[in-house]
Amino acid sequence: MAIKYDLIQGKDMSEGAAEDAKLWYARAAAADHMTFDELCDDIAESSTCSSADVKAVLDRMTWVIAKNLQAGRIVEMGELGNFRMTIGSSGVINKEDFDASLIRKPRVKFYAGKRIQTARSETKFERIGVTEEETGTV
Repeated sequence: MAIKYDLIQGKDMSEGAAEDAKLWYARAAAADHMTFDELCDDIAESSTCSSADVKAVLDRMTWVIAKNLQAGRIVEMGELGNFRMTIGSSGVINKEDFDASLIRKPRVKFYAGKRIQTARSETKFERIGVTEEETGTV
């Protein structure tokens, strides 16, 4: 399997580029999506759990992850990876002038585990919407 992509034209953001310069960039084109029910069914098929059991565990897992992220903890998910909360803020000149109202809405970051990192490095790509003229085939 391959990730399908198409090309879009956008502004050239490289240093020294002309104001109106444009380049072509790859954009992933989602082939489909997996619903939550499909995910639960797939997990259930390869385990001793029913789909309802999987749904119940994943529902509770979401609640536990949120609770621990709010407490400032990194949540480790084995081979899946880790979740953590990150923050940013506006800056102040004097340390004494800083207060928590300057902190922006936190972001949840996911750091993929080894198995997912391996999948990333082994991913192949397939361009969509290519005409025979562009590929040089007849």
